[in-house]
Amino acid sequence: MKTAEQVTFGGSGLNRAAEIRGDRGRLEAALGDPAARCLPMWQGKPLLRGEGFSELALLPMDHAIFAAGYAGALSEPMFLGLEDDGAPRFAADLSGWRPEEVDLAALGTFFDPSEQRHPDLPDDTAFVELRRVMTRLSPRGAELAATAKAVMGWHRSHRFCSACGVESLVSQAGWQRDCPACGTHHFPRTDPVVIMLITHGDAVLMGRSPGWPEGMYSLLAGFVEPGEGLEAAVRREVFEEAGVRVGEVSYLASQPWPFPASLMFGCAGRALTREITVDPKEIEDAIWVGRSEMMRAFAGEHPMLKPARKGAIAHFLLQNWLADTLD
Repeated sequence: MKTAEQVTFGGSGLNRAAEIRGDRGRLEAALGDPAARCLPMWQGKPLLRGEGFSELALLPMDHAIFAAGYAGALSEPMFLGLEDDGAPRFAADLSGWRPEEVDLAALGTFFDPSEQRHPDLPDDTAFVELRRVMTRLSPRGAELAATAKAVMGWHRSHRFCSACGVESLVSQAGWQRDCPACGTHHFPRTDPVVIMLITHGDAVLMGRSPGWPEGMYSLLAGFVEPGEGLEAAVRREVFEEAGVRVGEVSYLASQPWPFPASLMFGCAGRALTREITVDPKEIEDAIWVGRSEMMRAFAGEHPMLKPARKGAIAHFLLQNWLADTLD
């Protein structure tokens, strides 16, 4: 797709400068650069500011919040990369902070509306769920926040060496963990997922999972299994979930999805039949939706159907399908 990289989290051309991660001298120079800024993260939520929380709240490296003993999975700032002008960008995990009032049940949920405000941070800032604001951020802001969220989430869930069980140590400015016992190196995990725009004539196949808001449908999706290519994964997942056989498959676009650590491969597929047999263990329902009906849903005029939420690659692919701009 010509517009593939316009998807949310699709990338902003950030110079990740991986050569700095393991060079202590260059890393310390970056940490001490007056132009360096750090993105505070709390329980996977970036610190945001501005009307509608549309900007990252990047703080100077010497801000007192970073020395307040709030470190979570990472005790030191994680190096994210360099801005176009060479200014270093970092992220810090402050998950050790305990707000006086917090809805623990809401944290990490799909529609977490809660905001956490630290008394030592500017009044116009708050820690906000990334999915809630992802379409408001600039491409660069979205890439920085998604990267920090995904890698910090990996550190929280991968503290111990999978080879021998000993607690591993953070290295490479947050991009690696090393086992002090057996020497195994561990790297941030990314799980490949296929998400499919399956069409038959002028209709697209949509499904819904249990617990979604009433009327919400999205494209079918599933994890790629070991030893499986993308095309095979598309055909298998669609048949498993909806009983629909798929013929030709093509790649469209990808999206990093840090909830917690997926890389979504958007694919197009042509169904060989419209007959649907839903596996209730996989999804709750599947339906064929015509182009005119989907246009009404996108316009908010459909009495029942709600499309995938903005920012998700499903919404992006459907939008381009409706506009006939998938090539």
